[in-house]
Amino acid sequence: MRKNFGAHASIYPQPVFILAAYGEDGTPCAMNAAWGGISDDKELSFCVSPSHRTVKDLLARGAFTVSMGTAEQVVACDYVGLVSGNQVPDKFARAGFHATKSEFVDAPCIDELPIAVSCRVVSYDPESCRLVGEIVNVSVDEAYLTPEGKVDVDKVAPITYDSFNKTYVRLGAVVGRAFHDGAALK
Repeated sequence: MRKNFGAHASIYPQPVFILAAYGEDGTPCAMNAAWGGISDDKELSFCVSPSHRTVKDLLARGAFTVSMGTAEQVVACDYVGLVSGNQVPDKFARAGFHATKSEFVDAPCIDELPIAVSCRVVSYDPESCRLVGEIVNVSVDEAYLTPEGKVDVDKVAPITYDSFNKTYVRLGAVVGRAFHDGAALK
């Protein structure tokens, strides 16, 4: 038996993405954008309304960064999704975020979030709300790397949005090896 929940966007995982851009005056802004993901090998796409200040700013600058929400920063990540930059112009600072300019695009990296994807705006359709960004670079805070220089997912502690229960869930333990374990069925 299955229980039907109707037609709505509920799927696991649903990454908690924090988009960041600079405003006209150079002030960083950020928003929580759970509806997004990889749409090509060097491309990310998001469903974001044109009414968001961050969307207006990233379109004006032609660039933005994408960070993944973390367990350590769950309160700040949720806050930038609850509050509009149109009403609270300093919400980036109120969230406790600090910015370092990306080396690759005219957008801020959020110091408190260990992974940042620097993107150029490829397109935006206000009708469908679809934002497409070209991935220019991915950077990771060295404190979140293994001694071998790989990303330590336990240290990063990325979170996912659980739309069924309206909660954030920390991604868990390794359960297999990609491009390897399935070979047992060959």
